[in-house]
Amino acid sequence: MTENANKRPHPQSATILESAMAAMTNFASPALFDVTIICTTDDFQAAYWMDRLSSGICKKSESSTDAAYPMVLAVSEDWASSSGAGNGLGTLYAFQKACRVAKDKYGVDLASELMEEKVSAALYHTAGKGTRLAPLPASENNNKPGVKLPVTHTLTSGAKEPITVLEAVVRQTGIYASSRLGRLSVFWGDQIFVPTAPFQYTPTHHVDIMCTLEGEGDEPPTEKEWTERGLDKYGVIAVAKGESGDAAQVEKVDHPTAVRMLKNLGDIGRVGPSLGSFSVSAKVLEALCDEFKEELTAKDGKLDTDPHFWMPLTLPQEEYISLMSQKGVAEDESRTHHIRMTKMKESFLAANPELGLFGAVDVGSDACWWDYGQLKLYIANNLKLAENGADADLLRRFFGVTSRVMDSEVEGVTIDESSCVFFCKGKRGSVGARSAMAAVQAEEIQIGDDAIVVNCAAKKIVAGKGAVLYNLVSDSEEGIVAEDGDVIVSVTDVDGKSMLLRSKIDVCGGQAWKKVLDGNTVSFEDVHKQNRDADITVIEQKRKELYKKASDSFNL
Repeated sequence: MTENANKRPHPQSATILESAMAAMTNFASPALFDVTIICTTDDFQAAYWMDRLSSGICKKSESSTDAAYPMVLAVSEDWASSSGAGNGLGTLYAFQKACRVAKDKYGVDLASELMEEKVSAALYHTAGKGTRLAPLPASENNNKPGVKLPVTHTLTSGAKEPITVLEAVVRQTGIYASSRLGRLSVFWGDQIFVPTAPFQYTPTHHVDIMCTLEGEGDEPPTEKEWTERGLDKYGVIAVAKGESGDAAQVEKVDHPTAVRMLKNLGDIGRVGPSLGSFSVSAKVLEALCDEFKEELTAKDGKLDTDPHFWMPLTLPQEEYISLMSQKGVAEDESRTHHIRMTKMKESFLAANPELGLFGAVDVGSDACWWDYGQLKLYIANNLKLAENGADADLLRRFFGVTSRVMDSEVEGVTIDESSCVFFCKGKRGSVGARSAMAAVQAEEIQIGDDAIVVNCAAKKIVAGKGAVLYNLVSDSEEGIVAEDGDVIVSVTDVDGKSMLLRSKIDVCGGQAWKKVLDGNTVSFEDVHKQNRDADITVIEQKRKELYKKASDSFNL
């Protein structure tokens, strides 16, 4: 699911893409869900996002006549098990918890408002360690969705700051709000995409899942095409031919296996990889909450949407058991769960036949897609800001970039024409090719090619080729120095004390999670434990004070 940088979509798709981009970049009147729910790791993060989004991207417009909306509800996943609830139970639990916050804080019965189709709601999953993005989440004190990008946006106060991953995602996904009154939409907090298939639609199913349907018309891929497209490596959504639009999901299977498993759909039409994001009607949301009431009350168990909700609801029992056996799940366990879900499905559809059960929302096979959930993808997609091509043009447009150098005072710095410099100050130095910088202040700047520097202040900043510098502040004479491929971040505590954490651009944080890398005295895991329940609002203010104190001393 990657986009060729120079690929141009089909003319019809281009029209849709243009419409989507226009809506996403309407900063004066952004498309937003009525209710934005953030599922975080702890209560400090929940408080942070309630305030940041309510006073920022989701702030009520001055002309708004609605006292309650848009509403931000941030909740923590305080599940009993350290392994978490899974995104299935986690979605249900976060929604129920958000309903309680809406009632206590605003006097709003969110479940009833949704059932009566008065509002649209979106839930963003952000909880988790962010191991593959390490060490950047550590610098945000485990606030993974707060990882900054090397491009700024203007706050309601008029100040400029690097935009966070979550803020970008909230702005992007809002284009689906108008089509989803009475539904809860669920998104992941680190992925941005621009659809080339219609984003305004009338839901036809109680559950619909986003995917990139491939091919034209209703012709399914052949076995050769299935393999060539790599569909055996993804969770795949298949849509039946005909008007029903009923769909089913299989996961990482070859073509013959998929055909066998999907036989209950009848003739298969289009298929494509699942994005994972979905929406549910208020009725099926209520049914799922009722079905798993025991688990939700006890805060016990771990269930994900794909293997534990969508696949048992859409696949025959024996095929579901076969697929789950590949995951190491015992036959009896899978059979019992399938029987449970089938009973729920039959009862639910008998009472709510107005919509189908499970359908697909196509985002277009040539949709643009930017993922920031891994360090290598964070680097690649941020460096795309400095590239040429259709995809890079769209990325810059999404972030409101109208010039490669914006809101900066860098007259004495030689900047390569390809590089992007936003809200920076520097007296002298140079910036190499294809680099991206935001909120950087230094007397001297020496930035190599393909480097990323975000929210850093020092007398001198030296970054080698491909280096990543993040949240660093120094008032020393030597400043900040990074060699080629270095990743250096600062971790600040509530007392304002900071430590450096190092890695390399080719190191996977997940694989190195428990290791003490060269230049460090602790592992990423150790820092994650130290950061637990950190008051990130206080720490962010301390970080800003350190940044300002240092930058003020540089006489810029």
